[in-house]
Amino acid sequence: QVQLVESGGGLVQAGGSLRLSCAASGLPFSSYTMGWFRQAPGKEREFVTATSWSGRSTDYADSVKGRFTISRDNPKNTVYLQMNSLKPDDTAVYYCAARGGAYALSSVSAYDYWGQGTQVTVSS
Repeated sequence: QVQLVESGGGLVQAGGSLRLSCAASGLPFSSYTMGWFRQAPGKEREFVTATSWSGRSTDYADSVKGRFTISRDNPKNTVYLQMNSLKPDDTAVYYCAARGGAYALSSVSAYDYWGQGTQVTVSS
């Protein structure tokens, strides 16, 4: 049974930082591309970032480039999202996702497994 468990969300002031973690189990983590998505109230789920199994291929949404960084620790089966210079527009539920493919794709439909999400709220 595949499980993806996010943690690290919370309330932060604009300009602050948060680090999200996603612990994976039940899948060969080092063979999976991992991604982060987010969904704000009343909006569709959107791509934030993804990293290939090796970590050598990454992609970021334009809205987070230069502020967010994805990384992974394969021996710990964990992927991280470092979020700096947070803005109120970053407020959303953040989801971790996994896909059994080699490329860091941005489509929601490309991902096979999803976590339950962690709330990030950025106050102005």
